[in-house]
Amino acid sequence: DPKVQIQQAIEEAQRQHQALSQQAAAVIGNQRQLEIKLSRQLGEVEKLQASARQALVLADEAKATGDQAKAAQFEQAAGSFATQLVTAEQSVEDLKSLHDQALQAATQAKQAVERNSMVLQQKLSERTKLLSQLEQAKMQEQVSASLNQMSQLAAPGNTPSLDEVREKIERRYTNALGSAELASNSVQGRMMEVQASTTELAGNARLEQIRASLRGAPAAGEVTSGSTGSSAPAVTPSSIQQEIAQRVEQEKRS
Repeated sequence: DPKVQIQQAIEEAQRQHQALSQQAAAVIGNQRQLEIKLSRQLGEVEKLQASARQALVLADEAKATGDQAKAAQFEQAAGSFATQLVTAEQSVEDLKSLHDQALQAATQAKQAVERNSMVLQQKLSERTKLLSQLEQAKMQEQVSASLNQMSQLAAPGNTPSLDEVREKIERRYTNALGSAELASNSVQGRMMEVQASTTELAGNARLEQIRASLRGAPAAGEVTSGSTGSSAPAVTPSSIQQEIAQRVEQEKRS
């Protein structure tokens, strides 16, 4: 999983930065410790110098009073302080050298931590960018998969595809057209056409009668009272049935 790999890379970079920071802290700590030792040793040097001077002053005072024995003791003490002073001063020089090296190492360690911190920040920014790109890639893959599925018009499982549904509808439609065509060409179909035509004819005739009655005049096919002449025959149910029978007979002959 790219997301897991990205996270693992960031965690590794963070561990490395943590280790480098700890090493730098140890280097800086060593420099601080040397500073403390140097300060303490400088104090010891000052104390030995003061003690040696005081011993010499006391020796001079003893000599002035004629106490040679005491003067010799103070001289001996001053010599002892001077010997310790030489050792202390040498230790100071050694500590100064070590401190200079530690100071340089601490400066380099700080710079290394700062550089690595910048690298880590860049990696964190890169992680955010990569995760965003990864999410975009996943969404694009989903969109592409959906478009693929739509273009293929394929449905999963037992669900029919659009092509299959379209084919079924077209098959039913063409079958219905075929059945209607057969029915219209059959005798029964002709009879239905004749019946519909006859019904329409009777309706038109009845409508004319109603209009004529509204105008007060006899409609075509009606005989008025007192009329001696004959008019067009009225359309009656029996005449309609006769016309239907005639048309059916003609259809059978054809």
